[in-house]
Amino acid sequence: MENKYLKRLIDEEIDKYLEMIGAILIIGPKWCGKTTTAEQHSNSILKLQDPDKTKNYLKMAEIKPSLLLEGEKPRLIDEWQMAPVLWDAVRNSVDNLHEQGLYILTGSTSVDESEIYHSGTGKIHRLLMRPMTLFESNESNGKISIIDLFKDPDLNIEGIKSNLSIEDLIYASCRGGWPESLNLKTREGQLFVVSSYLTNICESDVSKVNGVKSDPNKVRIILESYARNISTLAKNSTILIDINANYEDISKPTYYSYIDALKRLYVIRDIPAWSPNIRSSTAIRTSHKKEFIDPSIAVAALDLSPESLIQDLNTFGFIFENLCIRDLSVYTHSNGGRVSYYHDRYGLESDCILHLKNGDYALIEFKLGSNEIEKASKNLLKLKSLINERNMRQPKFLAIITGGEFAYTRSDGIKILPIGCLR
Repeated sequence: MENKYLKRLIDEEIDKYLEMIGAILIIGPKWCGKTTTAEQHSNSILKLQDPDKTKNYLKMAEIKPSLLLEGEKPRLIDEWQMAPVLWDAVRNSVDNLHEQGLYILTGSTSVDESEIYHSGTGKIHRLLMRPMTLFESNESNGKISIIDLFKDPDLNIEGIKSNLSIEDLIYASCRGGWPESLNLKTREGQLFVVSSYLTNICESDVSKVNGVKSDPNKVRIILESYARNISTLAKNSTILIDINANYEDISKPTYYSYIDALKRLYVIRDIPAWSPNIRSSTAIRTSHKKEFIDPSIAVAALDLSPESLIQDLNTFGFIFENLCIRDLSVYTHSNGGRVSYYHDRYGLESDCILHLKNGDYALIEFKLGSNEIEKASKNLLKLKSLINERNMRQPKFLAIITGGEFAYTRSDGIKILPIGCLR
């Protein structure tokens, strides 16, 4: 029985850009659904990873790559980075045909730019695809649109209710946004998907990216330590010290080589600091915040389970922040959404500054429970006050995203938004 396709928010973007440009490239981690989604928009497919045809395809790419582009358009070229020459072939084809919506490329690793002659600017548009959000997996009811809040900060959200309990959120974080897991009927099977994903990263994917045999144990140790520092400002030097103190010696070059590979595989990401002119530059923390492309990877790296996390809500608070970052990044992607954070040496902070490409931004805190809302609200209001004093562009809204049940607007204007209501 064929699995039903679950519509993704990126579907509309794909349709939009296929009408605007000759080719699009969908990048993102393995198993996030790139190929399946791309298939919904293509009329012919070239799968370079087909074990029966890979050798022939790669040989043809060396001899005459244009032959691999023949087929009804849009033509999907899956995992194109296996034959980097296809990038220039696609670009040349777009140049010659002067048409839109010719090709869709997908890739699970970033490519060494030296292997391609042209950037693709103006010919190939990149789209980053992430694992599924709670809304895409039909767990969030999506009654509150983040983009609508940007358009109308006075949007009435009173009493909108989330159907997700803390237990539900913990399970969703452990399972992750992997489409394959949603097709499995048992909890054991669903949780196994990310475990298998982690094994693949450690045992083969890092080696393929680096081009040299990596040590699976060292990759796993690095991911475990990275996961222990999820949603924190821990420096790489600190993580390396932690690794060498508790496990085994990993050289600095090896560590950074593996970290680079994990970034190229879209497994981990850095959240940059927001540095507005409201404090002395020396007062603002500038370290990158550590996040995973999906919280389930951190959970798997730490060998945690839904049962263990329900007993350790402090740890889950950091996992929850990663979950929120993942979803917000997707909900605002079509509007150029990007995230940063603010933290200074006086203790003033905002977990997330959510920016749109038009310059609008929002100050956001992530709090699992209601007991932390008051403190978070004071932080947000103080930060807004400093912004006012500097006559800077004002945030469109202030919000606290929670694991709670009800949405509402506080008397001070701060929006309380359950993650289970967002889209």
